[in-house]
Amino acid sequence: MSSQILLLPGDGIGPEVVREARRVLEAADAQFSLELSFSEGRLGGIAVDEEGAAYPDATRALARDADAILLGAVGGPQWDALPAADRPERGLLAIRADLDLFCNHRPALLFPDLAEASSLRAELVAGLDVLIVRELTGGIYFGEPRGIATDADGVREGYNTDRYSETEIRRIGRLAFEAAQKRSGRLCSVDKANVLEVTMLWRETMEALSADYPDVALSHMYVDNAAMQLVREPKQFDVLVTGNLFGDILSDIAAMLTGSIGMLPSASLNADAKGLYEPVHGSAPDIAGTDSANPLATILSAAMLLRYSLNAPEAAAAVEGAVASVLAQGLRTADLIVDGSHAAPIGTRAMGDAVVAALQCH
Repeated sequence: MSSQILLLPGDGIGPEVVREARRVLEAADAQFSLELSFSEGRLGGIAVDEEGAAYPDATRALARDADAILLGAVGGPQWDALPAADRPERGLLAIRADLDLFCNHRPALLFPDLAEASSLRAELVAGLDVLIVRELTGGIYFGEPRGIATDADGVREGYNTDRYSETEIRRIGRLAFEAAQKRSGRLCSVDKANVLEVTMLWRETMEALSADYPDVALSHMYVDNAAMQLVREPKQFDVLVTGNLFGDILSDIAAMLTGSIGMLPSASLNADAKGLYEPVHGSAPDIAGTDSANPLATILSAAMLLRYSLNAPEAAAAVEGAVASVLAQGLRTADLIVDGSHAAPIGTRAMGDAVVAALQCH
């Protein structure tokens, strides 16, 4: 029985990096007999322009039928003047809510050959392997009421609501504890429980859950301290779990520890392991169409797709090994070249070629 993969190239560099990830998935399919089939839809700015909505009905139907979804990126300055409810990013929030993709896994893994490209000293990040588990369908990004209001004096006020129920906290907490069980057994829950009631409940709920996982050491950290510790001593962490807003910020910090945001994949999963897989980086419209984007985060997102949604761990490991191989060969896109290096960057297509070749040699 074939597995249906929906490709959502999106905006900016999205189509370029998704193209390379598809080539890698096709190579993995040929090697491991995965029986993959592909369809393509629109999400984000391109969908606004072509279909009048960031998450159009046609894409919604394809997404619900797919076994897994690979997304490039959404957004760009040409849509910034649209009302907030009509912007490309609302399509991303909509598909997460529609498919109940509440659990976001963002690994920050430093490949050995990129230690010198990290924003921190090599000795601080060598061997870095951190997993950030982010709640994705609740919190301030989805809470109501929200909006911009004008009072009687003509003064405008923007407002958002940060809210979590015990049910939402427990379900993301359980997945985080289970992830920690499969790693080193350490889980750090990140909150702001000294000032925010919603995260006071978050901490209380995590503490209560910990009784069900005696083999996991649970700790707590305020988000401002967690941000500092990620750039001070990142290897103290193994698994971090946090809410939507804090997870968004901390995972981007962690991205720079790995050498480039172009190296960080992600998986957004529902209770049935159906997932939306995407690189953490944005649409980078300034380099779109120049064949200079780094496709490795998207290729690594495809590896996560193979592992989590298609239950093909051998194929996933082979793709990850192919990425490690091309980096060991010294191949770099422009974002991975350290200042002062005399290495010549390769383009998006050439990096895809290299990964496919390494995979075929597996």
